[in-house]
Amino acid sequence: MRRFLLPLYLLLGACMPVSHSEPATRAAFVDSSLPAIKVFSVPRPQPVRVANADLSRDFVDLALALESGRKLDVFTRFEGPITVRLIGDVQPTVPSDLDRLLHRLRSEAGIDIRATTASDASITINAVSREEIQRFLPQAACFVVPNVSTLSEYRQARRSNRVNWGKITSRTRLAIFLPNDSSPQEARDCLHEELAQALGPLNDLYRLPDSVFNDDNVHTVLTGYDMLILRAYYDPALRNGMTRAEVMNRIPGIFARLNPAGEFQTPRRPARTPRPWIEAIQTALGPGASPLARRAAATEALSIASAMGWEDHRRGFTHYAMGRILQSSDAETARVHFLQADRYFARSPNTELHRAYVASQLAAYALTENNPDTAIHLTGLSIDLAARHENAALLATLLMLRAEALDLAGRASAGAQTRLDSLGWARYGFGSDWSVRAKLREIATLNPLNRARGSL
Repeated sequence: MRRFLLPLYLLLGACMPVSHSEPATRAAFVDSSLPAIKVFSVPRPQPVRVANADLSRDFVDLALALESGRKLDVFTRFEGPITVRLIGDVQPTVPSDLDRLLHRLRSEAGIDIRATTASDASITINAVSREEIQRFLPQAACFVVPNVSTLSEYRQARRSNRVNWGKITSRTRLAIFLPNDSSPQEARDCLHEELAQALGPLNDLYRLPDSVFNDDNVHTVLTGYDMLILRAYYDPALRNGMTRAEVMNRIPGIFARLNPAGEFQTPRRPARTPRPWIEAIQTALGPGASPLARRAAATEALSIASAMGWEDHRRGFTHYAMGRILQSSDAETARVHFLQADRYFARSPNTELHRAYVASQLAAYALTENNPDTAIHLTGLSIDLAARHENAALLATLLMLRAEALDLAGRASAGAQTRLDSLGWARYGFGSDWSVRAKLREIATLNPLNRARGSL
């Protein structure tokens, strides 16, 4: 299991990208009265700015442990060409998103991977309903399983060692279960995370600022860092069955070849993330907890982050989480936490996208306070970042906020054009027409002009 339902809490409360009670349908993406859906075309991964000493440590921790913290005895991967098959009632955007991802894996990670229609594919991607996924894993949006190809196979084997990641010694056949009634972006995000796990690391590390191998879900598509990790994963110097000691012995030389600039970078050596902080963050942001329990968990996470002396993105993310939790009950204290989050995120060039999330929150405050110039400034700094990282939900949110700010500043024509620009991205990020229109209405309520007119 990779992608938990944490994205619910990563955007404005009024602008959440996924997980409404009414599922999207295939018709919602075809028979729409809104402008055509927009999709990303040319990837824009950023260069890796990490010391090879840190990369080597990260690689071993990612490749030889599970998310639970359990250590793995041996290194595993596919050997030889890898084929990927897509089956089920597939959303219209998924085949092209998969083609783009496979192309990136070939060109950026150097992995021999191709699409196929053959039933003996190495990896079978099953497009199934959210209900079917959550019947097996209630907190997951999607998941990947070894040694099966279909849901019926998994149903029969789910309580056996056959599908236990801790027991496998090689990878030959896997199944990914992808939601077919989510927004196009959520389906795409699941493709990236689950295929990356199917091919490579089984662990997530909160200490990584620029990676999908991180349960904070800030990054939704594979980054330049992730592609370098996967390139190392399939380097000829590694093979199935290697022990932790053998991998540790080989990996520094691999990164010296693949990332020569990293030999001259100063290692950061960030502290490990303690399990109590991870559990507190998951309680604070995950499904199922009461508001009181969320706040208590976020408070505990902040206490741990402070005691650890963190000055990195994890400290910022903890403040961000507290801001989200307090936003509906104590807006001013929430804003203090958002500003604190931004202060920590600003310390590294690898956390620009984190700052874009904060900017969406602060722009909303500026709108409600009749301060359009600040909202225009904040969104202007972040729109290209959201586009560069292919986050259509965040991009649409920022454009909608900017449109309201332009209206408030008396620039109605520019506001109308910006709002129109947001809709194609919103269709990809949020899904069905009703959810896109709901976002427009919810963001419009932030504008004092609309409240004064009683037009909402």
